[in-house]
Amino acid sequence: MKLTSYFHNFFQSSQSSGILLLGCVVISLLLANSSAGESFANLLQLQLGPYSTAVWINDGLMAIFFLLVGLEIKREIIEGELSSFKNASLPIFAAIGGMVVPAGIFALFNAGTEYANGWGIPMATDIAFSLAIVAMLGSRVPASIKIFLAALAIVDDLGAILVIAIFYTEQIHWMYLIYTALIILLLIALNRLQVTRHIYYIIPGLFLWHFMHHSGIHATIAGVILAFTIPTNASDTEISPLEKLEHSLHTPVNFFIMPIFALANTNILFKSGMVDGLFSTLGYGIILGLVAGKVIGITLFSGIAIRTKLSSLPADSNWTQMVGTGFLAGIGFTMSIFIALLSYKGDVDIQDEAKFAILVASFLSGLTGYLILRKSGQKQLPN
Repeated sequence: MKLTSYFHNFFQSSQSSGILLLGCVVISLLLANSSAGESFANLLQLQLGPYSTAVWINDGLMAIFFLLVGLEIKREIIEGELSSFKNASLPIFAAIGGMVVPAGIFALFNAGTEYANGWGIPMATDIAFSLAIVAMLGSRVPASIKIFLAALAIVDDLGAILVIAIFYTEQIHWMYLIYTALIILLLIALNRLQVTRHIYYIIPGLFLWHFMHHSGIHATIAGVILAFTIPTNASDTEISPLEKLEHSLHTPVNFFIMPIFALANTNILFKSGMVDGLFSTLGYGIILGLVAGKVIGITLFSGIAIRTKLSSLPADSNWTQMVGTGFLAGIGFTMSIFIALLSYKGDVDIQDEAKFAILVASFLSGLTGYLILRKSGQKQLPN
């Protein structure tokens, strides 16, 4: 059966995927705070083989999302916006600023308190939600800004994963890390031997995910590593294995994986006293860290990199759009919640207060970034 032009356009539209994702956020919040909330929570904890539903979603499906983003980043490095050092270095400097400043703000409020261990919470950028917001803006935002945000979020998440591995992981299983390294070497060898069939990368990629998951390091990073071993070329006309895989992943990621991810990770149960937690040092550290710290750190470090001529602004962009992007990077959400759970193990009340503060901060950051980018991009729209 042939799809109508309406449905074809729907599935091709990145704007509609963003709307779908935000709709799932609302549904998840409503479910969590309804009579079905307990059943929904039990469903997420249901064991499916060796892992729970939530683990399959957050560590399994999201590894595929990271695979797609990694493919897009590699393509841009080889033949696109990130192919020059000046453009490629900017997301790295920006991500460093977007981690250091928020962590410093949190520590400023919470050093010496019972909340001090949560300094890593405002460092994280939720790549799925931030990209969904910028996708909704369509042509109002230049492609270079979308690529910059994706690269920034990747570097940010890599930084957050390293922070978790070094400071929040109770135990690293070194034998699994050795297995992981061997799989990576195999994937690199396949690339060097110019193996082009996807199956020869996907099967080792599954083992890579398994070993990384058991090593104690967040398994989604396996998707990025796998992406960077898929062969590509610098040609605009010849379709490479990377581009074929990238094309095949867009629809399932945008219209299945990301919505499922949103449903599973926004089920926050509102409790009495959570609002009071916003006006504690914990709340101040998280909200100011994500809402103010992210944009300050990203624009400050970006400005230094550009002023010293180490980097350059993304093509067809301006500083207003960079500020708007900095606010979008303040959507911490899933990774921030994950770090909060690790920071305050055994204290459910503090965990709930941290979750609510993250939700509020992410909403404020996302809304502010959306409005700034929408306003700054109006002049670029055709009449």
